[in-house]
Amino acid sequence: MSDTTRPANRLLHETSPYLQQHAYNPVDWYPWGEEALQRAKAEDRPIFLSIGYSACHWCHVMEHESFENPDIAALMNQWFVNVKVDREERPDLDQIYMNAVTAITGHGGWPMSVFLTPDREPFFGGTYWPPTARWGRPGFREILAAVHDAWTTKRTALMNQAAELTAAVAQAGRPTVSLEPLSEETLRKAQRSLLRAADRTHGGFGSAPKFPHPMDLRVLLRCHRRFGNADALDVVTLTLDKMSRGGIYDHLGGGFARYSTDEKWLVPHFEKMLYDNAQLTTVYLEAYQATGHADYARVARETLDYVLREMTQPEGGFYSTQDADSEGVEGKFFVWTHDEVLQLLGPDDGPVFCACYDVTPQGNWEHKNILQRVAAQSTGKPPHPDRLPRSAEEGTAQKDLEALLSRCRATLFAARSQRVPPGRDDKVLVSWNGLMIAAMAQAANVLHEPRYALAARSAADFILSRMRTSDGRLLHAYKDGQARFNGYLDDYAALIDGLVDLYQAVFDVKHLDAAVSLAERMLSQFWDAEDAGFFYTSADHETLIARNKDLHDNATPSGNGLAAMALIRLGRLTGRHDLEDRGRDTLDLLSGTMSRVAMAAGQALVALDFVLGPTHEIVLCDGDDPAPGDIALQELHRRFVPNKLVLRRPSGLGDDRLPVPVRSLLAGKEAVQGQTAIYVCRDGVCQSPHTGNLSSAWKTLTAAPPS
Repeated sequence: MSDTTRPANRLLHETSPYLQQHAYNPVDWYPWGEEALQRAKAEDRPIFLSIGYSACHWCHVMEHESFENPDIAALMNQWFVNVKVDREERPDLDQIYMNAVTAITGHGGWPMSVFLTPDREPFFGGTYWPPTARWGRPGFREILAAVHDAWTTKRTALMNQAAELTAAVAQAGRPTVSLEPLSEETLRKAQRSLLRAADRTHGGFGSAPKFPHPMDLRVLLRCHRRFGNADALDVVTLTLDKMSRGGIYDHLGGGFARYSTDEKWLVPHFEKMLYDNAQLTTVYLEAYQATGHADYARVARETLDYVLREMTQPEGGFYSTQDADSEGVEGKFFVWTHDEVLQLLGPDDGPVFCACYDVTPQGNWEHKNILQRVAAQSTGKPPHPDRLPRSAEEGTAQKDLEALLSRCRATLFAARSQRVPPGRDDKVLVSWNGLMIAAMAQAANVLHEPRYALAARSAADFILSRMRTSDGRLLHAYKDGQARFNGYLDDYAALIDGLVDLYQAVFDVKHLDAAVSLAERMLSQFWDAEDAGFFYTSADHETLIARNKDLHDNATPSGNGLAAMALIRLGRLTGRHDLEDRGRDTLDLLSGTMSRVAMAAGQALVALDFVLGPTHEIVLCDGDDPAPGDIALQELHRRFVPNKLVLRRPSGLGDDRLPVPVRSLLAGKEAVQGQTAIYVCRDGVCQSPHTGNLSSAWKTLTAAPPS
C-alpha cells in the first residue's frame, strides 16, 4: 500500500485503478502522453516504460520492492522520464512493447519494463526485476545504472540497437502470412494437434502453469460433433470436470481464477478476469448442450451469478478484474484453516465438508487450504463429481449430501464476506464486455434464465449510450463517469458478436442496427485494403512506432478471429453479403495459422466450422399464441447446434413493416392459419414450414454434419 502522506504524482488524476495505485509512489510517474514524450526530448533522457494491470501480483511486488523504495525512485527520477501504462487501457502499447521484450529476452510477461529513446523506440527491456540481484535475475538498481551508463557513454551503439529492434517490432506486428486451403481437413489437423497436446490425466493442455484454453475446448466440441470423435469429447469433459472441481474454481462464490500454477488445477493465481469467466461460461454451456450433464449448467449459472453480484456496475456495464491479493497477501481472501472451517460448520457438518473439499489440519497450500472438490474412488468408471470420498460416505445418505454441502458453502461464503475483499478494477472495457454480453445472452437461451438476457441488454445499452462518440466511434474504457481511448479492433468485433447473440435472445432489432453500424465503421477504419484483414488500431489512431495486426489468440480471441466470426454471422443474419465476404477474406488471412498452430487460432477455427456448415437460418413466426414458439425455442437451445442463427417474427407484422436488418430472411415467412410456424433454411433455401409438432423442425439439425 502506497504511503499517502507523500505528495501525489500525476497518476492521481488518471481513471485507471492500476495507475492510481502508483499515485503516491516517490517515482515521478507520467501517464503515456505528449507531456512525458516532450520532456524526454527536451531533456535528452531515455524513457522508462512500465506496463502492468491492477490484478497482477508481480506488478504489486515490483511496486513494493522498487517503486516504493526512495533510493531506487531517486535514481529513476534523476536519469529517466518514467511512464506508467495500464495494459488493459492501452493494449496497443502493450502489444508493441511486448513484441520488443520478447525479441530481447525470448519471453514476455507483466510487469513489463522497457527502456525507450525519446522517440519511443525500445532498446532494452524485461519483465519483473527484483530490487537487487537474486534468483538468477539482475537487480533493478543495477539495471538502472547500466542503462544510464550506456545512454551517456555508448549512445551510438544504443541508438543502432533501438533502430534494429524497432524494425523487428514493426515486422512482428505485421507477420508474413501464407494462405492455405480451408476445408474439413483444416479442422481434422487442428483436432489432431489439440489431442496430442491434451493432458489425459488432469485435463487441459500442457503442464504447469496451466491455463483453461476455452477456445480450444470449443473447437474440440465442434470436432466431436462433426467427426464423431469420442476422444475429442473426452478431453473436453475431463478438462471441465477437473477445473470445476479444482481450486481454480471458486466453490463458494462462483467464477474462475486466471490460471492454475500447478498441473492439477489446485493452486490458482487468484485473480479473476471478466474475459476468462465469459469464455468459460460459453464452454460450459456448450458442453451442457452436448452432454446433458447438469453439473455444467450449474457451473455456468454460478459463474454468471458471481458476475452479476460482484462484477456489474449499477449502470449495467461489467467490471474488469478482481485482484489476486487481499491485505497485501496473495489468495488470503480465499483460503481456510482446518480449525476455521470446523468452528464455522460445527462437529456434524464440518468433518463431512472437510472430507469433500480437501480441508486438512496440515493444509494443501502453504499450511492453508484451497477448497477443491474431492471425488470418490471408483472402480474403473469416471467418478461422479458429487459423491463423497469413501472415508466420509458411510452413514451419510447420498440424497442428503448436496443439501448438507450447500448449507456449508453458504455458511462459509457468509463468513468469507466479512473478510477484507480483494481489490476490484471497476473500469468497463468494451471488448471484454462484448464477450460477457455474448455469454449472458447464450445462457439466457440455454438455461432459460431471462435475467441473464436482461443483464446482457443492460450492458449493451450502457456501452452504446455511454461509450460512443456522437459520430458512433467506440471508446475503449469507462471509469468514474468518463469514457476514454479510441476503440480497438477487438472492441468492435467482440461487441458486434455479442450483439448478434443478444438479438437471438431478445429479438430486438435495434441490436442488429447497432451491430451493422459498428461493422461498417470497423471496415472503414481498420480494414487493410492492401493485404486484407484488420489492423488492431484505427486509421485515425495515435501514430505509434508500429501498426499491428492481431492474428493470434492469447488469453482473449485475436481481433481478426473475432472480426471474422462477427462479420460472417452478422452478414448471414442480415443478408449483407458484403459483410460476410469480408469475414471470409479474414479467415483466408488466418488460414496458415489455423493449419499450422491450432492453439493460436481457436476463434478462427470456430468460425471456420460455422462457414463449413451446414449452417441453418431458423425463422420462428409467431401465431396467435406465442407460447408454442417459446417452448420450441427452449427445446432447440437444449441441443448442441452451434452453426445456427435464429430469428423471430412477431404475429401481425406485415412484410412492409419488417425492419431492414432482418427483412431479407423474414420476408415471405409467416404463421400458418394462426399457428406458430418454423422455417428451417440453409443458405437462403427453406424447407416447408413446420407447424403443430414443432419439435420435428429440429430433427435435421441434431445430426452430425455429413463428412
